[in-house]
Amino acid sequence: MPSTDSLPLFPLHTVLVPGAALGLRLFERRYLDMVRDCGRQGSGFGVCLILEGDEAAARSTPAAFGTEAVIEDFDTGADGLLTLQVRGARRFHVDRTRVRDSGLVVADVRWCDADIDDPLRPEHALLSTLLQHFLEKVGGEHSKVSNARFDDAAWVGWRLAEFMPISDTQRLALLQEDDPHVRLQELLQLVP
Repeated sequence: MPSTDSLPLFPLHTVLVPGAALGLRLFERRYLDMVRDCGRQGSGFGVCLILEGDEAAARSTPAAFGTEAVIEDFDTGADGLLTLQVRGARRFHVDRTRVRDSGLVVADVRWCDADIDDPLRPEHALLSTLLQHFLEKVGGEHSKVSNARFDDAAWVGWRLAEFMPISDTQRLALLQEDDPHVRLQELLQLVP
C-alpha cells in the first residue's frame, strides 16, 4: 500500500491541471498561514475543485482528486492582498481530511503515478494540430515550446484540458484519468 503524505488543501471553484499556471489572491488568515508554512518548508499545497459549498466558507466539499500547487512567484497587489502565481505539479487522491482550528483543511493524500513518457498516437494527431493553432493565435508561455512537445501525449492532453472551453466537472474527470491516451480520447470526444 502506498504511503500517504499530509497536504494542506486550497479548495477552489476551478481545476488546476499539471503544468498549468494559476494566479491567486489571498486574504484569509488560514491561507496566508498556509503559504507561510509552505515557504518555510519548501513545499506546495493542494488545489481541489469545490463540489459543494463556497471558497470562503469554513465548510466546503472538495473533490477527492487534486493537483499540487507549487508557488512560483508572489507579490502584494495594489489592494494590499497577497498575490501568488502557482503551477500545477503532481496529481493526488485524497484518502481523508481533517480541519484545523483555523479552518484550514489538511488531507492525507496518495500521489498518482507520473504520466508515462509516450508519443502521441496517430488517432490523436488532430488534437496536437488544434493545440498548435490555438497557441499560435493566443501566444503565451506555451507558444514558444519545442515542436517535440506536440508529440508528447501527456503534455498535449494537459494543455488541451487547460485551454479547452469545458466544464470544471469535465476537467476533473480528465484529472482523474491515469492513462494519457485515454485522456486524449476523452478530449477528442469533447472537440466541437
